Amino acid sequence: MFDSVAFAMGTPQTGAAPASGTDMLMQFLPLILMFVIFWFLLIRPQQKRAKAHKQMLAELKRGDYVQTGSGLIGRILEIDEEKARLECGKAELLIARGAIGARMPDKGGRSAGTEEKN
Repeated sequence: MFDSVAFAMGTPQTGAAPASGTDMLMQFLPLILMFVIFWFLLIRPQQKRAKAHKQMLAELKRGDYVQTGSGLIGRILEIDEEKARLECGKAELLIARGAIGARMPDKGGRSAGTEEKN
């Protein structure tokens, strides 16, 4: 009675060929494809945005109009490695340099840092 059950269970390796290199590649191919898709859709664009933001922060100077991450817009009065002093209307604000989100067009309507061509 138990002989037929034991024979039916068998060992998992019975009659199976050892896994070859192509079989292992086919098993990992979906994982590799998912990583490539994540790289091009998520990781690479985020790295590009971070690089552009870092460059924008490095190019800031006194007199530039900027927008903070919280939405405040002001003109830079002083700027150093860690902080910036902004003039927002009649108020002066001291903020972290990294809190600056974007450079704004100046009062003349052109983007700050661009030159007019004749």
